[in-house]
Amino acid sequence: VQLQASGGGLVQPGDSLRLSCAASGFTFDDYTIGWFRQAPGKEREGVSCIRQSDGSAYYADSVKGRFTISRDNAKNMVYLQINSLKPEDTAVYYCAVRLGIYLTLDRNEYAYWGPGTLVTVSS
Repeated sequence: VQLQASGGGLVQPGDSLRLSCAASGFTFDDYTIGWFRQAPGKEREGVSCIRQSDGSAYYADSVKGRFTISRDNAKNMVYLQINSLKPEDTAVYYCAVRLGIYLTLDRNEYAYWGPGTLVTVSS
């Protein structure tokens, strides 16, 4: 199983960014891809996840309205659109995969992780 997050960078408050997660090396019947982030000195937290089969999504309350998760099954890609970026969004963002269809942001439920991509929001 391979996951690779990309699309991070240095942006200004109020900007938008789209993160990408490329998934490969597995053929699970159904699975969930989650996006997590870890800010300096803080625990890794889940921000959003999406079910591969039907595109059902779930968001952490802290990001609802600003984050949008989507998928392209043909390309084995999952995206995280982040709008109105805030300094507190600064973190390393990771994508991860869990088997099964239950939507959860519990990081312990995700078995496979890729290296993260750094998002820095600063003026």
